[in-house]
Amino acid sequence: MSTDCSNRYAFEAEWYDKIACMLKKFYVYYYPFDNTVELFDLKTKKTFLRRTTCEGIMAKDFYVGGVITIFSRCIKITGYADAYTKTKLEMQLQKVFVLLKPGVIDYMGEILKDITNYDFCITNIKMTMLTVNNIEECGFAKDVIDKEFVINYLISGPVVALELLGGNGIVRWQELAGSEDIKKACLTTASSLRTLYEKDEIHNAVYGSKDPETAIKESQYFFRDSKSKSKNLRNTATLQNCTCCAIINDIQKAGFAITAVQQFYINPINCEEFLEIYKGVLAEYAAMVTELQSGPCIVMEVTHKDENLNIVANFRDLCGPMDPEIARQVRPNTLRAKYGKTKVQNAVHCSDLTEDGILEVEYFFKILDGR
Repeated sequence: MSTDCSNRYAFEAEWYDKIACMLKKFYVYYYPFDNTVELFDLKTKKTFLRRTTCEGIMAKDFYVGGVITIFSRCIKITGYADAYTKTKLEMQLQKVFVLLKPGVIDYMGEILKDITNYDFCITNIKMTMLTVNNIEECGFAKDVIDKEFVINYLISGPVVALELLGGNGIVRWQELAGSEDIKKACLTTASSLRTLYEKDEIHNAVYGSKDPETAIKESQYFFRDSKSKSKNLRNTATLQNCTCCAIINDIQKAGFAITAVQQFYINPINCEEFLEIYKGVLAEYAAMVTELQSGPCIVMEVTHKDENLNIVANFRDLCGPMDPEIARQVRPNTLRAKYGKTKVQNAVHCSDLTEDGILEVEYFFKILDGR
């Protein structure tokens, strides 16, 4: 085990070994200056993986609650392993809870783009329908003059909850969001989210945590782990005339509506189950399973206002050919042409058959989400 602590970060982590049917606990050591990692097994008190470079891992992936993939093993970071790492990273990265309100859901893609362009990392996302009880528990209508109007607005349609990480996150979020006074925001921050998307002080665009402590509490309320999911927060999947895909890009601009969205970490068994239709059909099946479990996926229910439209076929056309190289040659404006790398890392999964659209959405939003 390496002893140089001054240039490394140390984390507590765990990985479920499905062969041994055992949850294994580790120390994960990350060396940012050369992007290497090392694993130390806490049970055997021995080095599990000597210090090495792992493709696809970056400094921004190391935070409590995050999942990193090291040689096909999905390892969840559960805590800090020393005071140095805790102090250093909590100074560098601050958690912010953000709520996109009903009036801006149609602009969700643009707002997410604005957020990431402002050097925030989106570490979790979920679309949900709030109840009056949710609003009261979170205090979203606390100390407001027009409380009834605010509550009615928040329950009038879906909202999108976000967990962000960024340097000096709370202050920088307030800069990006702009003043809560829409007139002041228009005068002082012309490019802020509230200036660009807000209608008035009641039908305002976004909410963000005012301090780090509140951010942690709000994130825990909306993003509970699978063992303690809040049954008071339901997803918004309609399970009608829809298709499913695993990444957010230019879907809204193409005329499609996103009626449910949520981040999932998919374990190996569920990956094999979800992609089973391709087993024995595509030579890339095993690699596709490995890729799907390698990190978080953003899963969406995609619909269209035209109920007569074959949503699966039309969305498949937007995604383009499975091979990004072919897509760039024959259909350069498709999602895979613009964002895909290889036949395995091709940016999006979409339902291939009409009858699979609803089944795939149900798989994520009813079965895996436990609703």
